[in-house]
Amino acid sequence: RRSSDLDDSGHRPAKNGHNPRCPASAPAAASSSAKLAAPDRSYLASEVVAPPGGGALGDDEAVDPATGRPLFGRVFSVYDVETKTSRPAVIRPARLWTSTMKRTIDTARHIPHPVLELRGGGVWHQMLPRVYRNLDELFAGDYEGMTYDEIAEKYGGESILRKKDKLGYRYPRGESYLDLIARLDPLMHELESYTEPLLIVSHQATLRIVYSYLVGLPRAEAPKIEIPLHTVIRIDWDGWNSLSETRYEYVEEDTGEGPDTFGDDGQAFL
Repeated sequence: RRSSDLDDSGHRPAKNGHNPRCPASAPAAASSSAKLAAPDRSYLASEVVAPPGGGALGDDEAVDPATGRPLFGRVFSVYDVETKTSRPAVIRPARLWTSTMKRTIDTARHIPHPVLELRGGGVWHQMLPRVYRNLDELFAGDYEGMTYDEIAEKYGGESILRKKDKLGYRYPRGESYLDLIARLDPLMHELESYTEPLLIVSHQATLRIVYSYLVGLPRAEAPKIEIPLHTVIRIDWDGWNSLSETRYEYVEEDTGEGPDTFGDDGQAFL
């Protein structure tokens, strides 16, 4: 379905008596963030912190001696963001999406991509980046490259119009949040088909819409959500009612500085 099928609360109309939250957070019968075969976890990030390691521990070797590749279902060293230590853990297939913008691609380049031998045969290239123009930042059109103070000073009338209707306002020759919803709709359908955890590295306005989609917030609230830099937002869903959110903030080990001390990212008014 197209984005126009969403009602004002950001939900799809009920079908056969079932009224899911939102397309990406409402499975008919599975786990975390999708409708049919849903991922167990979704991660949203404007700066990368490695997702937490997890799974049952074991005594198997980390690498297949025949191929030298890490084995799916076998343990090897994984960095745990909660304890800030490395520990043996089971690795499982996971996915990675970025926008086409250089800053998200540069952020994601620090993520390793081991090749996993799958139990049923074949291999999985772990967190192999997929780059989508759909995940690019909201396009400001004629005002691209300008600060909000500059827009308010030179085009005060446009600034007032945007403040009145941030969801529907479209920059001259640019996009609105409603345009962004339509742009992201195909990706949300693709997300719904996944069974693996997914990490999305994108931008504030874009992640506002994806986040609202996943947790079932009304779309009118999406432009007001704060998506901090240097933070991973982890969303887990059991496929029915239990939805949980955990945030992992990047902190410099040498200085102890975190997102609150990195300064203004210039995105407050997006």
